[in-house]
Amino acid sequence: MFCARKYVCYNYKMENNTKMKLSTPAAIIVAGFLIMVGIIITKLPPQKEKSIGDIPNAVAGEINIQPISGNDHIFGSLETAEAVIIEFSDTECPWCKKFHPELTQVIRQYDGKVAWIYRHSPIDNLHSKARNEARATECVNQIKGNDAFWQYLDMIYTNTPGNDGLDANLLVTYAEKFGITAPEFNKCMADNKVAFDKLIDASIQDGKNAGLEGTPHSIIITKDGQKYPVRGADIDTLNSTLKSILK
Repeated sequence: MFCARKYVCYNYKMENNTKMKLSTPAAIIVAGFLIMVGIIITKLPPQKEKSIGDIPNAVAGEINIQPISGNDHIFGSLETAEAVIIEFSDTECPWCKKFHPELTQVIRQYDGKVAWIYRHSPIDNLHSKARNEARATECVNQIKGNDAFWQYLDMIYTNTPGNDGLDANLLVTYAEKFGITAPEFNKCMADNKVAFDKLIDASIQDGKNAGLEGTPHSIIITKDGQKYPVRGADIDTLNSTLKSILK
């Protein structure tokens, strides 16, 4: 006999066991109790398997990430910072577009106590334009420096609709706002494609080693080396983690 629920089988055995003799009132009480148990079991919510989304954000742990170097793009001062955020991002990711101005505001509100490092992580199979945009930011950085890199990056995030919606011709237009001529920009893009791709691929691998499964993905690093991951555009968790670190 197939037993869909244990109490059904138990009741069946009781009714068919001739050795067990119950008075009518007792039988009514037992039957009522079993029905009540059945209703409770039926109403219990099903057990949910743990998924990656159930793992709490911003839990300190061992994270394998490349140390800060001269190749990094830094917003803020490492000298005054009490915490550093390393963010892996994709310029055509809609969630990255949302997160970018929010993180900018957070960094500014801490007035020098937090520095931000941006690392490229274009998801090539989803956003075919993101890698070329990453190369473009590196060209601006190479020609005009770190401050121009961040301003150029802001332009891309502000103007792209996301999901490969930015017109590639605008990359030159935005570069011209920094005094970079179109021929100069195009030459930089052509001459440095291999070098920039190597840098971008290394950054992507670094993100994967650090536990990245999507963008944006941020790692908060304290002065004593504690590392806290913040997955996705979770600005609330990032902010609350910073508050607990900097209190």
